[in-house]
Amino acid sequence: NDAPIIYADNAATTQKPLSVIRRLSNFYAEENSNVHRGVHALSEAATAAFEDSRKIIAKFINAQSEAEIIFTKGTTEAVNLVAQSYARSQLKTNDKVIITELEHHSNIVPWQIVKEQTGCELCIAPVSTSGEVLLEEFEKLCDERTKIVSFSHISNALGTINPVTELTKIAKLCGAKVFIDGAQATLHEAIDVQKIGCDFYAFSGHKAIGPTGIGILYGKLNLLEEMPPWQGGGDMIEKVSFKGTTYNNVPYKFEAGTPNIAGAIGLAEGIKYYSTIDLQSAKEHTRSLTKKCEELSSCISGLRVIGTATNKSSICSFIIDNIHPNDIGTLLDQQGIAIRSGHHCAMPLMEKFGIKGTARASFTFYNTIEEVEQVFKAIEKARKILA
Repeated sequence: NDAPIIYADNAATTQKPLSVIRRLSNFYAEENSNVHRGVHALSEAATAAFEDSRKIIAKFINAQSEAEIIFTKGTTEAVNLVAQSYARSQLKTNDKVIITELEHHSNIVPWQIVKEQTGCELCIAPVSTSGEVLLEEFEKLCDERTKIVSFSHISNALGTINPVTELTKIAKLCGAKVFIDGAQATLHEAIDVQKIGCDFYAFSGHKAIGPTGIGILYGKLNLLEEMPPWQGGGDMIEKVSFKGTTYNNVPYKFEAGTPNIAGAIGLAEGIKYYSTIDLQSAKEHTRSLTKKCEELSSCISGLRVIGTATNKSSICSFIIDNIHPNDIGTLLDQQGIAIRSGHHCAMPLMEKFGIKGTARASFTFYNTIEEVEQVFKAIEKARKILA
């Protein structure tokens, strides 16, 4: 719309560094081949790059071994993998799975499916009016029947940063396994799966300055070795006959068919890029963006921020009296500003707050204070027009 683009929809997907774009292009132009199956030079080069990516990602989240990193299409597929391969084979009628009111649909629906399949109980840990998990209520839900606890590291709808280490410790006291949806966390929090103590952790490449269609599932090696395959096909097998099949070792047991080779390589390139910047400075910068959002949002008449947790990422979800969020999004787009409007795949959370959706501006380390200021000037302009 003849205006410089300000991109404030990073919770949906991030933009990509040129190094990632070039790496993808170079792979297809100069290295393109299938992995694990060829003895020719191109296949060996592609396999080496693909497996190097697994090592880079393992180091990034401090996994004990690259064998604990499974490539998936993204966080959604990772949740479904754990729900179907681990949970479905473990849960019984009297068992409990606990999630929170903060969850994205992808961390709700797979557990509802497992509930229908196994007859287990699905319990919902409540959150406060500020959007924080009520720890006492969460702790009350955790008992000897609790087998799996699953929660987000950062809420995509509100920006709440959960105390994941504390929640994991509470869950572990009753012997539960812990899955963490880390889709929003990779550019905002240092991820150390060993320090957190979780059993499973997942994130998506496209929210971490990497390509779409790629993500990872981290799982503790002993659990992955016990879990049955989720999908059957090529590369996840050691030997196949009509009498039966012997499965491949972890992680290949869970990677049936030709993987997203370029996606894995591109994701690793994004992590390499992000690792070269001063991560502490980046974190302080995004905190300053969050503070500026809080300051400017308080100056707009009729605007109410939904989600006011003490510990928040740079996500600002809001509503304005008598104005539909989609109308705000449309008028901002006309001013060259990209935000998100709607329920953000968190309809139960919207229902809790008594709303149908919010307008959501989300920023990351490459946004500037000036951009935040421009976004809120545009919101004020839209408010005056729509009022």
